[in-house]
Amino acid sequence: MSRIPAEKFDVLVIGGGITGCGVARDAAMRGLKVALIERDDFASGTSGRSSRLVHGGIRYLEHGQLHLVRESIREREILLRIAPHLVQPLAFTWPIYQGARVGKLKLTAGLLLYQLMALGKSRKSSSLDAAATLAREPSLGATGLRGGAVYYDARTDDARLTIANALAADQNGAFVASHTRVTQIIRDAGKAVGAVVTAQLSGETQEIRTRCIVSAIGVWQTGPGASRGAGSRHGSKGVHIAVPRGRVGNRDAITIISEVDGRVMFCLPAGPQTIIGTTDTWSDESPEDVHASTSDIDYLLRSANSCFPGARLTFDDVVSAWAGIRPLASGGSNPTAVSREHSIIVDDAGVIHVTGGKLTTYRAMAAEIVDRVQEALGQRKRRAPTDTTQLPGGDRDDQIGKLERDDPRLSKFLVPELPYTGAHLAYAVTREKGQTLSDLLIRRTHLAFETRDHGRSIAPQAADIVAPWLGWNDQTKGARVHEFEEDVGRIFAIGPP
Repeated sequence: MSRIPAEKFDVLVIGGGITGCGVARDAAMRGLKVALIERDDFASGTSGRSSRLVHGGIRYLEHGQLHLVRESIREREILLRIAPHLVQPLAFTWPIYQGARVGKLKLTAGLLLYQLMALGKSRKSSSLDAAATLAREPSLGATGLRGGAVYYDARTDDARLTIANALAADQNGAFVASHTRVTQIIRDAGKAVGAVVTAQLSGETQEIRTRCIVSAIGVWQTGPGASRGAGSRHGSKGVHIAVPRGRVGNRDAITIISEVDGRVMFCLPAGPQTIIGTTDTWSDESPEDVHASTSDIDYLLRSANSCFPGARLTFDDVVSAWAGIRPLASGGSNPTAVSREHSIIVDDAGVIHVTGGKLTTYRAMAAEIVDRVQEALGQRKRRAPTDTTQLPGGDRDDQIGKLERDDPRLSKFLVPELPYTGAHLAYAVTREKGQTLSDLLIRRTHLAFETRDHGRSIAPQAADIVAPWLGWNDQTKGARVHEFEEDVGRIFAIGPP
């Protein structure tokens, strides 16, 4: 708390998901005095539980969301340029089966439109016959296969993309704090002029004064900064599962049509695993406690098995399962058909609330929000070069390698079959604002997603490694391990149907 500047900020951003971190980066690059406050860790909510894709949104074409597709393609190309260490091209194979809801003619037309909207800025898609489709992805079912197509999008590390934006905001002069809760909005004559914040780990409390507040806290949250209108409605639940990649056998990403309900979904390569997802169902679950149910997992397994009959996936193959809540800006009977575009609302106290949007388009959304901030401040809008300035972290691998060379104890793998060493944890603490074991094992690395015990067995060793940097004694280490176990139990639990 002692680091919080005493002077008034231009803008206080509440919420450290991809939207809030993007807003903080954009505003700081425009020269505004910015404070970014997140009650848990950056990307600890929906932003860290996505499909880990930066994609042009080909599946939105059939719902007529052309503006969103065009914007998504543009933003995908920008992120490939400014964050090559976090966003990489990914080939998708889309098999076409006899009787499928999306047939060859419809897919070919969609991909042609997709290519035209890219204006030549992405690799061209191509049609495949059945033999060529199986040559690319031999594990696909051959029965009824009519052909397929190949197109290109991109993959990302969703949590670290979010964290990179928080770090960029910090490097541009913003005050950035995670594990800090806004407990009260301060008002003067009915207008929001600041907030009372409390550090979660120390209990210290302080006031922050500001000329403008942006609430980017996602869906349903009550209390300070709750989005007007969003607190009273449900959101769309997206569930993913991770299974051993050898059981599925996919080489690249696969776009499939679920035989259960005809939805477009993905089987995605993720190191030694395949991620299968996602669901899209209205839910009234709390975004903090949402988790996969047995019926969610059954749906994903049935959908994948229909395209990979040799896999014969069962519940025993599921290494991890997780869920997030999409903050959709509008409703409807079918959440899949609801637009992923965002809405910006200014309440009577002058707080700017944002909801909706998607990971891929966060940067454009942030620019629009900061335009509204400057308008509220009575300033002339001046765009920041967020589309050309590299996001930090490109030297991460080199820095981790240096840590391993300087201290061989940090070069030991935490789990034999995974690439994470003690140096990854040291780097996360010293360079990426990691403060808890959940920060390190769930978001700075994906170890909790990639092990069946979600990192529980390695947590005490991880606590020993980072204790010197974080000043933890034996009592504190025990408390942090207990907190981590509670977090993984909440995130990775599997509930009843």
